[in-house]
Amino acid sequence: MDTATTLLELGAVLFTLGVLGHIANIIGISPIPFFLLGGLAFGRGGLLALHASEEFIELGAEIGVVLLLLTLGLEYTARELLAGLRQHAPAGAVDLTLNAVPGVAAAFLLGWGPLAALVLGGVTAVSSSGIIAKVLADLGRVGNRETPVVLSVLVLEDLAMAVYLPVLTAVLAHQTLVRGGLTLAVALGALVAVFVLALGFGDTVSRIVYDPRTDRNNEVLLLRVLGLALLVAGAAQKLQVSAAVGAFLVGIAVSGPVAEGAREVLSPLRDLFAAVFFVFFGLETSPAELPPVLLAASLLAVAGVGTKILTGWWAARRAGIGPMGRLRAGTALVARGEFSIVIAGLAISAGIEPRLGPFAACYVLIMAIVGPLAARVVEPVTRAVVRRSRPRVVAEPRGRRS
Repeated sequence: MDTATTLLELGAVLFTLGVLGHIANIIGISPIPFFLLGGLAFGRGGLLALHASEEFIELGAEIGVVLLLLTLGLEYTARELLAGLRQHAPAGAVDLTLNAVPGVAAAFLLGWGPLAALVLGGVTAVSSSGIIAKVLADLGRVGNRETPVVLSVLVLEDLAMAVYLPVLTAVLAHQTLVRGGLTLAVALGALVAVFVLALGFGDTVSRIVYDPRTDRNNEVLLLRVLGLALLVAGAAQKLQVSAAVGAFLVGIAVSGPVAEGAREVLSPLRDLFAAVFFVFFGLETSPAELPPVLLAASLLAVAGVGTKILTGWWAARRAGIGPMGRLRAGTALVARGEFSIVIAGLAISAGIEPRLGPFAACYVLIMAIVGPLAARVVEPVTRAVVRRSRPRVVAEPRGRRS
């Protein structure tokens, strides 16, 4: 295809994504479901199939994963992660176990086998940090008592992913036990090394990336952080670990004002390539494949809502928070998004189960819509139910007192 056709297709895709994002903002929900739907419309069996720009979109999707995990790592310092791990480890264990079980069970009930069960367990276990952070900000709950509990659960999920993703990559690549163990050892060794480096030499690492005393241009910060993330992600991929994990570790290693500046300059780029990533996932799924899995995905979504609410309720109760705060914590954790799509994308690339892609897309579509809505309506609905359940006191007519 010629360059003009590629530019026309890319322009049409990006402009459409902008329109869909605007509609999502008006409605007040995450744009992720709209981006997935956009990918379905432009993909196999959609309204308008792309050809010239598909290769570019595929590369853009890989960069989108790197940027999503890089900016997620920039949100945390090594000390915060370790403190959260020590304080809320039981809540994280309950969260991951309770929410992975429905996915594992669904895979076996559908007859997909142990590999698909490992993948689907990860898809259902992990909440969407991006959607949840936006919902908490939009609803003005950042300062609520239950919010640190929600954030701690998300941090522990992110740490679990740093172990889970290299294991999954090794298993999907059908590596031998020795090779798979080596892959996991490399990932865990890198994680420990980054923590030691960040705790002992965080300021030095940050100055190597960007020194405000000599580097006065945000362009330098953008190029260095993005370049370092892509280098480490590429090296991780070569070692059969996971590009996502490599980018996440780079984010953790950078701290202080440099991390804040990096988040600021990377945000527009992350949003652009993250949108491309969700579109690419949709491109790989035919709309005709969704109806056969809709019922099963909906049932799994119902289970996923219930297990996340139970997780938030238990974790908030353990922190001494009242019933309303427990419900807010539980509904805040419901949304699934970027990590679930990353996990499903690895399985699709490995070709383990053709129905897994449409199933995951359908599940994430439902949960990315239900999650923000549940968080928004939980308080008014609960208050209305409580008012209705209170017994009404009926005054006795005068003259009939005994």
